Amino acid sequence: MTTLVYLIPVALFLGALGLSGFLWALRSGQYEDLDGAAERILIEPDTREKEGPRAN
Repeated sequence: MTTLVYLIPVALFLGALGLSGFLWALRSGQYEDLDGAAERILIEPDTREKEGPRAN
């Protein structure tokens, strides 16, 4: 029974910490552009034009 005195506040603290982290992520814009990151991996950048001719 005495362990519950320690475990309940720890569980409440960890829950509040997780909730505050989630709210911080919402406010900082982490979830604004969900489709952009998924489509950005499919677009291949044209790096060969910027490198110039190679001397082999």
